Amino acid sequence: MYAIVEIAGQQFKVEEGRKIFVHRLEAEKDAIVEFNRVLLVEDNDKVLVGEPVIENFVVEGKVLDHVKGDKVIVFKKKRRKGYRVKNGHRQLFSEIEITGIGEKGKLGKKETPKKEKVKKPVEPEAVSAEEKPQEKPKEKPQEKTEEKPKEKKATAKKTAAKAEPGEKKTAAKKPAEKKAPKKKE
Repeated sequence: MYAIVEIAGQQFKVEEGRKIFVHRLEAEKDAIVEFNRVLLVEDNDKVLVGEPVIENFVVEGKVLDHVKGDKVIVFKKKRRKGYRVKNGHRQLFSEIEITGIGEKGKLGKKETPKKEKVKKPVEPEAVSAEEKPQEKPKEKPQEKTEEKPKEKKATAKKTAAKAEPGEKKTAAKKPAEKKAPKKKE
C-alpha cells in the first residue's frame, strides 16, 4: 500500500515504515504528525484518486530528527561586467518515518519493529590474579663499579676570516669593449 501526500508544498510517495526528508516542520523530535492532504492511495491494485484530495484519509508519521542538508552554492555572474557573487546555504530538513496510512478514524496504530540494542558481554580481565604467571626470582644486583663519566672532546670549529663591517667585496669590473666606428661609403 502506498499513497501520494502533499507535505509542506511538495508531493511525496510514501509507504508504511519508509523514512523521508521533508522541509523543516514545527513539530518537536519524537512527535506524531498527521498529513491530511492525501492525493492518491493505492491498496492491492485498488486506486483512489482525490479531487484534489481524498476526504477522511490521513498519513501518520513520527518525527525522528531535525537535520541540515548538503551545502548548496549559489553563484551569479554577468559576463564582461566584473560582477560575480558567491553565496550558499544549507537547507533545514525533518526526517520522518511513516507509521500509518488509512482513514482518519480507522487508522491502526502499528508499532514498527525497533532494533534492540545488542549488549556486548563484559570481557573478563585478560589475566586474572590466579592465572598470573609466577615471577622469576630476582637476581642480586650487580656490584657497582665506579666509573668516571667520559669527558666530551671539544670539536674544532673552523673560523672563517671575517671582513670588517665597513668593507664590501666588489667584483673586479672590466672596461667595456669599444665598438669600431661604422664606415661611410
